[in-house]
Amino acid sequence: MEWICLNTLSSITDVSESDIFNQIASAIETQGYIVLSSVLPEPLTNSLFIHLKSTKEQDFYRAGIGREFNYHVNQFVRTDQICWIDQRHSATKAYLAWIERLRLELNRRLFLGLFDYECHFACYPVGAFYKRHLDAFSDSRNRIITTVLYLNPNWMPDDGGELLLYSIENNTLLEKIAPEYGKMVLFLSEKFPHEVVTTNKLRYSLSGWFRVNNSFGAVIDPPK
Repeated sequence: MEWICLNTLSSITDVSESDIFNQIASAIETQGYIVLSSVLPEPLTNSLFIHLKSTKEQDFYRAGIGREFNYHVNQFVRTDQICWIDQRHSATKAYLAWIERLRLELNRRLFLGLFDYECHFACYPVGAFYKRHLDAFSDSRNRIITTVLYLNPNWMPDDGGELLLYSIENNTLLEKIAPEYGKMVLFLSEKFPHEVVTTNKLRYSLSGWFRVNNSFGAVIDPPK
């Protein structure tokens, strides 16, 4: 598998949004994932980081696994804290607008039927981790593409906290991805088991999922 990275280009300003969306769509279609070292306009990344740092500690809560009646906290599986976001802040509103344009392009190119998007800030305190898992729930094919944007300035190799991305066919480690500032990873939620190794430094990300609408009759397919 090829590691696709925009570092080969001189600056994010040299690449149009259309070019970036084309790279993402092509990689998802051919190999199922992509790693981009820089993808959002720098002012937007910085605004997201400032908003994240200003978010109150009490707005974060211990993340769990499963959903609805199966949702529960398991400290042996994951120990991060999360805060769901919406469009009430200018930074998240601009980010969700960018995501919406990407959704439309992915549907146009790949006919995925992506219906909506949900996302949250994730905070990993020192010593936190997330054991190997798949993002698509076992009882529902609703999460189609996972996105992870990293918001960690000056991240060093000894800081740990890497994302390990595996092949579902043979358990081969495909990528070991440092959570460096501005980097984004996208992958098919059902196809790539992954984990976050123990972090030695406070670690932040903005994680989200493009979803399809699995509502049936009077039963509404819930987010989160």
